[in-house]
Amino acid sequence: MRAVVVESFGVQPVVRDVDAPAPPPGGVVVAVEATGLCRSDWHAWAGHDPDVVLPHVPGHELAGTVAAVGDGVDGVAVGDRVTAPFVLACGSCAPCRAGEQQVCARQEQPGFTYWGSFAERVAVPRAAVNLVRLPDDVSTDAAALLGCRYATAFRTLVHVARLQAGETLAVHGCGGVGLAAVQVAVAGGARVVAVDPSPAARDLARSLGAERTVDPTGLAWTEVASAVRDSAGGPVDVSVDALGSEATCAASLAGLRPRGRHVQVGLLPAVLGDPAVPLRLVVGGELQLLGSHGMPAHAYPGLLALVAAGRLDPERAVTRTVDLDGAAAALAAMGDAPGSGVTLVRP
Repeated sequence: MRAVVVESFGVQPVVRDVDAPAPPPGGVVVAVEATGLCRSDWHAWAGHDPDVVLPHVPGHELAGTVAAVGDGVDGVAVGDRVTAPFVLACGSCAPCRAGEQQVCARQEQPGFTYWGSFAERVAVPRAAVNLVRLPDDVSTDAAALLGCRYATAFRTLVHVARLQAGETLAVHGCGGVGLAAVQVAVAGGARVVAVDPSPAARDLARSLGAERTVDPTGLAWTEVASAVRDSAGGPVDVSVDALGSEATCAASLAGLRPRGRHVQVGLLPAVLGDPAVPLRLVVGGELQLLGSHGMPAHAYPGLLALVAAGRLDPERAVTRTVDLDGAAAALAAMGDAPGSGVTLVRP
């Protein structure tokens, strides 16, 4: 099969023929029809993830059809339309037994711990725990964006932050996860202030329902927080750092009302150094400092129902579609020129 292969960290990947995966016992192989390009893929390419061993195939948001079924798999047939979360759970550890597969103690992640979906085929282990069947009224392109950014945004706001209709949300960083958070919040009746230095990203956030936007260019994090509060008409109820930096995390905390909820979604890789976070604000305001890491397969029905009903449309965030060759170039360019919106890869 053809795949995007990272042969050296920080060097543009190549597209070449590699061996196709065999279905693992209890798992399947998916013929990838669409997969999303995410900033997490860039972190893997840049060498920020210790789980990544070269040569490596990135990609962790996927949708397609089952191409092969391993021994011991029941209820899944070749040709079934499927997706899967980016955290693939073992199904038997203590978090899994508690229904919290997104923090599985023995998790695997395509595109990180093993070869991922920037390829014509990808393996999905333990199908009974991790495979998600797609309804007919959810497109493959939309489903490809659920595995990371939309599932993460949905669980972040609905299950972790418990955002309510009428509350105000600040989203710091309008990449894929941030734009997904804007859409999920608006679908739930919340008001949104979106923060991003890119005019195109801010325009896209407004088109997806953000009432106000803030340009943080040249501003200290305290000034960004002040601009957010001014735009929202006061401190916000919930704030999400969807980028992952010292400045965005600090600004997110500083824009909250007393007892507000901050959710850290953007990655803060240890290799880049641990950020200085103003915990005095957490203490003084009795803020809730939360984290969110994907969503288990069993929680997908609520998200899929929103998409099927037309209340949530991931395809509205797609601004570019590329093939594998385009994916290799786009991945390498993401650090210096991340662009706006979501890039969708069709192998």
